Amino acid sequence: MALYLLSREARIFRNRQEAGRELAGHLPELAGPQPLVLAIPRGGVIVGGVVADELGCDLDVVIVRKLGAPGNPELAVGSIMEGSDEPYLNEQIVRTLAVSRSYLGKETETQKAEAARRGRLYRNGRQRKELHGRTVILVDDGIATGATMISSIEGVKAQRPDRIVVALPVGPPDAVEQISELVDDLLCLSAPAFFAAVGQFYQDFSQTTDEEVVAVLDRFAAIR
Repeated sequence: MALYLLSREARIFRNRQEAGRELAGHLPELAGPQPLVLAIPRGGVIVGGVVADELGCDLDVVIVRKLGAPGNPELAVGSIMEGSDEPYLNEQIVRTLAVSRSYLGKETETQKAEAARRGRLYRNGRQRKELHGRTVILVDDGIATGATMISSIEGVKAQRPDRIVVALPVGPPDAVEQISELVDDLLCLSAPAFFAAVGQFYQDFSQTTDEEVVAVLDRFAAIR
């Protein structure tokens, strides 16, 4: 694996489009022939769409749903990928919060169903892209705990791509380094020591809608 960490200082991106352009400028040497950008919805699709445009390659989504903690759905205790039966669990958080296996089972089933629904919605009836033998570039607008990205990586590995590259505008140093050990290459523009949430590093971090995700994917389907 190789970690390309461009800065340990905090960067403030104007918006997701700017972050995508900056990532794309550093990716050609890592992309290889016929790469496929796999973006994590929703915000990651805006970033990934710019990357795929700049590299002139295919775009698809990887649907991963966060498993929220009891009473705090924004805190990820794990995640589940579309088409997968087994979730990724952050065992340290699970133990710290004493999350029951019964709760985890119910939350996993709920989020599996939602992942399947979103896959159908976003692709608008199209099939998932074939990953076997390709260089896959996993893109998001940033990571916090890294649970969603780790689940995405494990799901992608099961489909036997040739290489996996992760491209991130921003993430906390410990999560970035952990994820870099799971893939062939990881590019991160900024990994500041003080990290509270991804949104603090964007001037405009407005919520991306399902309609925006569908529009980006439909556009790529029409031109590729």
